[in-house]
Amino acid sequence: MVTIRSMDRSEVARIEEIDRSEHVTTNYVFDHGELRAESVDWRVPRWPPTGDGFSVEHITAGVVTVLESGGTMLGAFDETDALVGFAVLRYGLAEQMAQLDALFVSNGYRRRGIATRLLTRVVDLARADAADWLYVSATPSESAVGFYMSQGFHLAEEVNHALHLLEPEDIHLVRSLAD
Repeated sequence: MVTIRSMDRSEVARIEEIDRSEHVTTNYVFDHGELRAESVDWRVPRWPPTGDGFSVEHITAGVVTVLESGGTMLGAFDETDALVGFAVLRYGLAEQMAQLDALFVSNGYRRRGIATRLLTRVVDLARADAADWLYVSATPSESAVGFYMSQGFHLAEEVNHALHLLEPEDIHLVRSLAD
């Protein structure tokens, strides 16, 4: 059984427990206001411990920054207390808009409802903070974009400029938090 709970800054290093590896066969590109699917054959490995970009060191630093600005981190833990998923919420990305800064579930634990459970908790927290919208800059893979769209997200009409500069290939999505 997987349990979801808040995590504090002292636990952020546990991100290294996540196996984010994936075989991506469809990638999305935002092209002239629409999503265009491309066939690809990418083997995405686990995060390396150090380095720029997607490394445990880099992601941990980003999560710490969000937590220091008042954000929240949630973890999904299996019966052995291994971290098998996590989500990070940044409050106040814009007026009445929060950001799902990160959401990852370990390979081998996907398609079990863990991401949905984490997202549900993030939505509840964002609503409690009076956010009307939730923004995500999503990895352009079919698994990520498809998940978010199945959860009520749609293409952002206005892209957050700072987030777009960080990862220009990402697909920027928003979800209304109105009941």
